[in-house]
Amino acid sequence: MTWLHALNATARAGLSVERRRLEPAVALRGAAGLALVVGVSLVTLGPTAAVSSAFGAFQAAIATFQRSWRPRPVLALASGASLALSTFLGYLVGAHSPFFLALLAAWTFASGLAWAVGPTAGIIASSNVAIMLVTVTLPTSIPTAAGHAAMIAAGGVVQAALVVLVPIRRWGAQRDALADALAAEADYARRLRQDPRAAFDPEPLMTARLAAAVTPREARRRPAELHGSRGVAERIRPVLASLADPALGVPEEGPERDRVRELLGAAASVLDAAARAIRHGEAVRIPAPAEAALKTPDTGAILTGPAFRAATRLIALLGDVVETAEGTGGDGSEPLLRPTLPRLVPLALRTMRAELGRRDSPVFRHAARVCAVAAAGYLLGKALPLGHGYWAPMASVMVMRPDFSQTYSRAVARFGGTLVGVALATGLVQLTHPGPGLSATLAVLCAFLMYLLMRTGYAAASACTSAYVVFLLGTGGLQWTQTVPDRVLLTLLGGVLAMAAYALYPAWETPRLRTRLADWLAACGRYAAAVADRYADPADEVRRALLATRAARVAWQEALERATHEPVRHRGLSRAAAEGAGHAVGQLGRIAMLMEAHVPERGAPPVPAAAAFAGALRGATERGAKAVRERRVPQWGEAEKALAAWDGEGAPDRSDRVVRKGAGLLLHSLEELSDALAPPAPPMALKDAGPPTS
Repeated sequence: MTWLHALNATARAGLSVERRRLEPAVALRGAAGLALVVGVSLVTLGPTAAVSSAFGAFQAAIATFQRSWRPRPVLALASGASLALSTFLGYLVGAHSPFFLALLAAWTFASGLAWAVGPTAGIIASSNVAIMLVTVTLPTSIPTAAGHAAMIAAGGVVQAALVVLVPIRRWGAQRDALADALAAEADYARRLRQDPRAAFDPEPLMTARLAAAVTPREARRRPAELHGSRGVAERIRPVLASLADPALGVPEEGPERDRVRELLGAAASVLDAAARAIRHGEAVRIPAPAEAALKTPDTGAILTGPAFRAATRLIALLGDVVETAEGTGGDGSEPLLRPTLPRLVPLALRTMRAELGRRDSPVFRHAARVCAVAAAGYLLGKALPLGHGYWAPMASVMVMRPDFSQTYSRAVARFGGTLVGVALATGLVQLTHPGPGLSATLAVLCAFLMYLLMRTGYAAASACTSAYVVFLLGTGGLQWTQTVPDRVLLTLLGGVLAMAAYALYPAWETPRLRTRLADWLAACGRYAAAVADRYADPADEVRRALLATRAARVAWQEALERATHEPVRHRGLSRAAAEGAGHAVGQLGRIAMLMEAHVPERGAPPVPAAAAFAGALRGATERGAKAVRERRVPQWGEAEKALAAWDGEGAPDRSDRVVRKGAGLLLHSLEELSDALAPPAPPMALKDAGPPTS
């Protein structure tokens, strides 16, 4: 993709407005907390203190909207406390001294490294740096600065208290994540009726797993219907695929296929009913036709062999889903535990420290970029005769992200939203000439609109935020002429600096595509080998290998999506090769999943040949991944020899027929990968080739 096309695509993405489900009650709670803090501060301490406390409450409320499974009060407290600390330190070193520039550089570099911990930590850290640039200009003495920091922290405390006192949908995010996973499987079952080899995106299941991680205290308090449904849902997916796939199931047409379609439709209805019940905390209402289809005795008369076993297992798992969704059952497994916040802090620091040794990592490069841009923007803002020079570094910090497309799209959206928000707020100020009270009211109204619309697009959020800042500074006595013209020009300067920094010091995903593909191949190989080992030793576990495969697949898909929008020529992996290779590795993981659906129960007779093939497959895929990284075409001779030795033992028994057929399909997927990565034949070779043979 050329630079012109990339800029056009990112600009359109930044200015687009997405249709998302709005949460007016949550937005109203955040705006109410802001209004409470501003009103009390305005009456008791004056306009300047009200501005400081408003920034703290505003940022704390934004933190509670982030996609995190931590309790919302914790996010609000952490945001308010970190913003108060950064503001106080900024004033101590002097807002107009070289020491402040050093602090700004160090603080922005640390905020860039915070993206290694996760997007929530990165967003909170970046926002704190941006707001610090404004708030350090308000105090006039060290005691006053301490008072302002205390007011900022108090804003976070108020927002946290409101989350506790006015709960809206307790465990709502966890309910939505689990319901989305079940709904995704319901959609998958419906698509399998028409396309037996339909693909499934595991991201909803991964999100549900992240949402299910709790602290020991939370594990005792969460609703019963959130205990075991996720584990059952993960076991349903391979059974659905195995039941529908002709390779290990029933023919593509005929009465058996009709029965499979009926079962898949009934499974979709049950999963949708369970998702609806979990999302809204109500009883499960299964449609009568779906219940009748699952309970009919015709299944045993029509389906046989692996298809019958898959159907029987599916019906049992659906029953478990209904029981757990109603809070009357569970899988009895231990909860997924996550570290508490005090234990998370040293882990986060170790993660950030590890990024310092990876100079080519996207996170380290982002930290270096945002540090340099913030310092350069601050110096340019001071040098230009515009006043309020902190707007330039503030805009840069807010738009910069570790990847190209988000940085450029947010820069365009920031400038467009700023222009609209400032224009509307300025016009209203000129018409009404509001006093401190009315300015504070208008600022709270803009904050409410920002909370309500922030998930619909960054342009809308920037417009509301710009108007909020104009009205809020008006509350403190700053006239619009002192900030608006300067802010528009300096916001443009900050966006240009952010875009130029990524062009000069990029972290392109395109050259890393082979590494991502190799990681996915190695993970799929380990998963397939673990599944094959289950047939030799039914006591083995494959869950950890499956989770690694999902993570590697998501990393590949995200890298491929980012590379699509990058103005970089491919380096060893063209778009066609990436598409073909991704399909082949996806089929490798999918076949392993089909085999997992038929693994024998504990105590079943082992299949010794499966262990030999598993060892050969594991070694072959590890060497194949190394070949992919080194831009070579992988070879699979070791796996081919193991499969030939398996065939030399004679016809497989009924007990190992599934794993033998699956092993052949695995090898076929690996051969497809080699074909996709093979260099294209020269034109003359294609011209001299004879007609294809059947």
